[in-house]
Order: sequence, then C-alpha cells, then structure tokens
Amino acid sequence: VAAAALAFGLSAPLAAGLFAGSLTNTPALAAIVEHLARTLPADADAAVRDAPIVGYSLAYPVSVLGMIVAIALAQRFFRTDYAAEGRAMGLPAEGESPLRHVTLRVTRAEAAGRTIGELSAQLQEGIVFARVRQAGGVVLATRETRLEKDDLVTVVGEDDALERARALVGEPSGEDLALDRATLDFRRMFISSPHVSGRRIAELDLPHAHGALITRVRRGDVDLLPTPDLVLQPGDRVRVLAARERLPALARFFGDSLRRLSEIDLLSFNVGLALGILIGLVPIPLPGGATVRLGLAGGPLLLALVLGARGRTGRIVWTLPYSANLVLRQVGLVLFLAGIGTRAGYSFFGLLGSAEGMLLIGLSALVIATVAFTGLFVGHRMLGYPMSVLTGVMAAVQTQPATLGFALEQSGNEGPNVGYATVFPFALIVKVLVAQFLLLLL
Repeated sequence: VAAAALAFGLSAPLAAGLFAGSLTNTPALAAIVEHLARTLPADADAAVRDAPIVGYSLAYPVSVLGMIVAIALAQRFFRTDYAAEGRAMGLPAEGESPLRHVTLRVTRAEAAGRTIGELSAQLQEGIVFARVRQAGGVVLATRETRLEKDDLVTVVGEDDALERARALVGEPSGEDLALDRATLDFRRMFISSPHVSGRRIAELDLPHAHGALITRVRRGDVDLLPTPDLVLQPGDRVRVLAARERLPALARFFGDSLRRLSEIDLLSFNVGLALGILIGLVPIPLPGGATVRLGLAGGPLLLALVLGARGRTGRIVWTLPYSANLVLRQVGLVLFLAGIGTRAGYSFFGLLGSAEGMLLIGLSALVIATVAFTGLFVGHRMLGYPMSVLTGVMAAVQTQPATLGFALEQSGNEGPNVGYATVFPFALIVKVLVAQFLLLLL
C-alpha cells in the first residue's frame, strides 16, 4: 500500500483508508479517523478528513469478494479434501460432536482395585468417567470410586481417548449405562448464575457438594470435555448427571435461565470498556517524537483478552453471554458503518466513477490478491498447513466474518474456526498500529 501511494501520488489519509479497506478492518479505520482528529488543524478541508473513509469504502467490497474468490480458486487448484483433513486433525464435521461415550466392562487386571482418580491420572487427559454400576447399583464416578472386576463404567471423550481408556480398563459392553436412568438422570442446563460463571469446574466440587457431575459442556456450537480446569462461561450448556430428585436444585444452582442470558452485567461491561478506552488513549512513543495509540478498538480488545483469560475478579464476571456478545458485535459494527457512511457518502459517490476511484478499486484488488494467494500458497504448499485451518487464518488476516462463514461452509469442519481464533487478536491490533504508521510515513 505504501509503495502504491508513492507510485500513484495518493495522499496519506487516502492510502491509510485503502489499507484498512483492503484488509476489511473497521477498527483500523476508527484508529485512522481518531488519529486525524487529533493531528489535523481545526480548519482542515473536510475532504482530507473524509479521505480514509472514502478509500475504505471503495476497497472494502472488493477485498471481501477477492478473498472469497481466492479461497475458492485455491481449494480447486490444490484439490483439497476437507473431509480427509478433518479426520487427520481429529476435527468433527459441522454440526457433529467430537465427543462420544462408551460403556466399558472392567476386565483388565491393572484397572481392577484402582480408583477413578488413579485411572484418570494415568490416562492424563481427554477422558471423563461418568457412571459406574457395581454390586450396590449405579453410582457417580467420583475420583474416590474404586473399580472392581466386571464393574461397568461409562467414559466420555474423543475416539482416540476412548481407545486409550479401553486398553487400560477393559472391553466395551453390549449394555449402555447411559440408557439406565432409573437411579441417575441427566439434564442440559444453561450457565446463567453469576456465582458459577467464570469459575473452574474443579472449584465447584460438584460430586461432594451437590452429588452431581458435568459430563459435557456446549459452548456456542462446539462440545467441550469438562476437564477440571475448564472455566464455565455465561451461556454454556452443561449436561449434568445426578439423582433425579437433585436436578431441580441443580438447575437453580447453575441458573438455567434464558432471560438472564439476554441481559448484560452493566458493571463489568462498563468498567471493562472504560479501562480499555483508557489503555487505547495511552500514547506509544516512536523514534523521532511521533506517537501512535491502540485507539478505541485496540485498547478494549487488548484488555478484553486479559480479562477474558482471567474470567472473573471476586464477584465481577468479565465474560459476556455468548448470544449477547454476538448481538453487541453486530449492532456495534452496523452503527459504526452507518455513521461513517452518512458522513462520507457525498465524497464516496463523487469519487466512485472517477479515474482516481477506479485506481483505488484496482489497487485494493491487487493488494488482496497478493495477500490471499501468497498466504494460501506459502501456508499450504511450503509450510504444510491444512487448507481448512489456513482459510480461517486468511479470514482472520482480514478480520472478516463473511470470509470465515464462507470458509466454514466450504470445509464442513471446525478447522477455519481454529485458525481464525488463533490469529484474529494479533491481526487486529497490528493493523490498528500499522494504519497509523502509514499516516506518519506518508
């Protein structure tokens, strides 16, 4: 972008807007507008102030379409078999849970006489023991439960983990203990209680405090194994196993309220947002006396990463319910785009049919083609990344949900989500800073 600006004589604000639009990064545009508001004189020409928005508006649709076309062409050129990639990585197909359960009969000598806790430690991870049927009936599989020969035990995990459990415990039984709900029953419940949200499963001490176990956690559209260190978030759906008479009390304990999941904790939301804005306003000094800032988007994002990893501080839960999070993101993006559109609409249509407008559209197509085909070729052919993960990475480079949606539709597995979630925070913050560097360099 910098080379194109110098070669074709583009102004710095227009080139910075072209950069933000070519990589479809709205927070970068917000940082550019914010930077110009601080540095331009009060009597500066409105066309200069609106130039980043115009460049962004022209480049944005070309970039979205360009990346989608690049992914479509690359997967045909590489003859990608997404199903084979998913199986090789152990990723479930879309809508399919990676977790299975199997009932094992204790036949191995190394398992008989040992506790669930000892077996779990030997298996290390990837397995949850749920029910055990012994001479005294069906009981919860707590860490203290001791298995004896010919006991039946239900284990939950992915296929490879279940195979390790079978090799240690015994052979699969023709009887499915999950179908025996006479003593122990299960129910899916929403996490909506602030006393549970943001806590690790181990902290709840469910087997001893409530006579219950969590056997699965569904977050969004993904099933997670309830390991002791897994932090429960508002909106999670947990499958709870307990005696039938305990289930109503457990529902009250977890909250299990859709209404509360549509509400936002205004204290944690506003405190987190205010602190994030303050961080975004902190100037980052550069050689030569210039400064850049993370801005109103980068600052809250950086703080959100920290608070999201922490989960909660005392009684304050930092994570938003999943559904509320999605709604806020979409509404915020729509309001921002509506605001900048009404502000720069006249300049946009004035430039659209001009030679300069065609030049900007062509440059944005060149930028996204270079980014897309270089990233896809180098990542897949030279570095050996699976295409399903790589398409998610390219969507994150754009920070573009539409590209992610296309990648998910093409792959039919969770690979794009893995790549997107890994790269997205870094890509967003870097582009917010680089967009301001362009203003300073040009």
